[in-house]
Amino acid sequence: MGTSSAALAVYPGSFDPLHLGHVDIIDRALQIFPRVMVGILENAGKDALFSPAERVAMIRELFADQPAVEVQSFSGLLVKFLKELDATIIIRGMRAVSDFEYEFQMALMNRRLYPGAETVFLTPKEEFTYLSSRLVKEVVALGGDVTGLVPAPVRARLEARYRKATHPPTS
Repeated sequence: MGTSSAALAVYPGSFDPLHLGHVDIIDRALQIFPRVMVGILENAGKDALFSPAERVAMIRELFADQPAVEVQSFSGLLVKFLKELDATIIIRGMRAVSDFEYEFQMALMNRRLYPGAETVFLTPKEEFTYLSSRLVKEVVALGGDVTGLVPAPVRARLEARYRKATHPPTS
């Protein structure tokens, strides 16, 4: 294992949108690893609210003052992305026992595909254990306030996106 692979941990996900649980996991990962790459999965099969480029821009803006946080989108297998980065550490957030079975299966499959890969599970603050991007989108779509659930710049973009969707411009 080279120096660069030990220095970089990859936190993959869709982050559509990034919420404070994600931010908490990134902050926790930075306490363990000197660099964290937020890998935004480009999943054509998912109906995303924000494009991968928009998600990259939002997260880069949020962590602009933290050079240890890098952001890049990727498609395909996570292990391929890890190899391209010369990284072996995968960060995964674990909110509840219900996450365990899926995350455990993914960790084992990633290790099978890339024997050098190790998955590190981190838990967010208790106040974020119920939080998911899906719930955030549902609350905003129904006109609810997501203050305290997502970073302020993300909230502004969410509200603008849903305002545009529910009130299309008139000609």
